[in-house]
Amino acid sequence: MISVTLVIVILTVLISYQALNDRELKYKLTYSPYSVKHHKRWWLMFTHGFIHADLGHLAMNMFTLYFLGEGVEIMLKMHFGNIGVLVYLLLYFGGMAFASLPSLLKHGDNPGYLAVGASGAVSAIVFAFILFRPVDNLLIYGIIPIPGIVLGVLYIAFETYSNKNRTTN
Repeated sequence: MISVTLVIVILTVLISYQALNDRELKYKLTYSPYSVKHHKRWWLMFTHGFIHADLGHLAMNMFTLYFLGEGVEIMLKMHFGNIGVLVYLLLYFGGMAFASLPSLLKHGDNPGYLAVGASGAVSAIVFAFILFRPVDNLLIYGIIPIPGIVLGVLYIAFETYSNKNRTTN
């Protein structure tokens, strides 16, 4: 049976690839806090997760999702039984929407601010994996092993620093 993670990866790759070749589609799916706030286009808090800025961005997110997502999916099925898949979907799409909230608050009146990518959703999966298996090594760039809990702390520190210094979106 095909996993929910694999379905999400396949859909995201197909939609992202299409959007990279179709500017109108990319624009329609891109997250615009201004459009969410002023035009009630709330679905943009989710559609942006299916498109990416470039192939490298897409590959990094989908590589991470595929290798950690299936493990999280299995762990949630073990803990929640039949509703484990629903919990996984809520975690993934809830992470996507939750990650969009700071930019909605900060850039809700800025029509020029746009964002794409599944990084918020993928981060939710990464942190769920760390919650379930905190001492398991995760591989940075597929080669550098680091315990999950250490990676989580470093990631939060890096994002906090980057946000304060405006070096990340």
